[in-house]
Amino acid sequence: MPYDADPDRADLLRDIPLAQAGLDRHAERRTDRDLITRLLADPATRVLPLAAGRAPGDPGLDGGQPALRWRAPTGEDAAYESIYLGQTAGSERLAVLLPPDQAGSSWLGLRGHGADLAPVDAEALTTAVALANWHATHTHCPRCGTPTEIANSGWIRRCPADRSEHFPRTDPAVIMAVLDADDRLLLARHPSWPPGRLSVLAGFVEPGESLTMAVCREVREEVGVTVRDVRYLGDQPWPFPNSIMLGFEARAEDPTLRLDPAEIAEAHWVSRADYHAKVDDGAWGRGGSTVSISRRLILRWLHQGGPEGSTTAG
Repeated sequence: MPYDADPDRADLLRDIPLAQAGLDRHAERRTDRDLITRLLADPATRVLPLAAGRAPGDPGLDGGQPALRWRAPTGEDAAYESIYLGQTAGSERLAVLLPPDQAGSSWLGLRGHGADLAPVDAEALTTAVALANWHATHTHCPRCGTPTEIANSGWIRRCPADRSEHFPRTDPAVIMAVLDADDRLLLARHPSWPPGRLSVLAGFVEPGESLTMAVCREVREEVGVTVRDVRYLGDQPWPFPNSIMLGFEARAEDPTLRLDPAEIAEAHWVSRADYHAKVDDGAWGRGGSTVSISRRLILRWLHQGGPEGSTTAG
């Protein structure tokens, strides 16, 4: 079925965590070879240390909002790779990539606090984590094997041998709320997940596929269901390690399930009453972490059932 570019889709999935703009990225400044050096020498620059996917921050105890702890540059920062993140509120922003063993025990991560960070902090941490993951796994030139060097203010790796340039990778993945004719939602559990952890289906887009094709193929491969009326709802950067999640809704033509045991340990069509009963008696979690778009897809379906459907969806 065709991709549905619904002009009202912004009303369908609002305020997805990690997906709200907060930074002016100023990409045109990245080519300035002296930018990082100059900013590290300026005490007005705000620096975010990053190690093992986490950064210093205040967790927002007692009902407060979590916040990252930006600081001025120090003399030690020049020893590490840095990434120019952009500017906000008149201050330049850098991420300094520290070794994993330098992460503080109380530092904040996206999974634990990303859903509650202000847009500037959420975008900065998401971007920094995604780029740090890429730098850590793309240290050598894929053409000749030579160790690459960081360039373009952290946004390129360049091979000193053949001068080839290599750019950050983002892998698109589709994630979908599949509904049947009775408006039941399909929830499933991956074999690696513990009992009681179920969520909506998801999978990576393959070469040569449109997004709609990927939705249809993933649902068919994982649970044997053919879908139609594929409808785009929203998207979310997901730097675990380097994806973007593209959210959809689709309708099943036939609800008969034929599971691929390598991908799916169990799957169920659930009504809103079924869902609430399973969650209330502790058999299931609520589906998806608070930071994930999967939770928002489930909440959207629950809220479509009216006030009664949304009472325990928090």
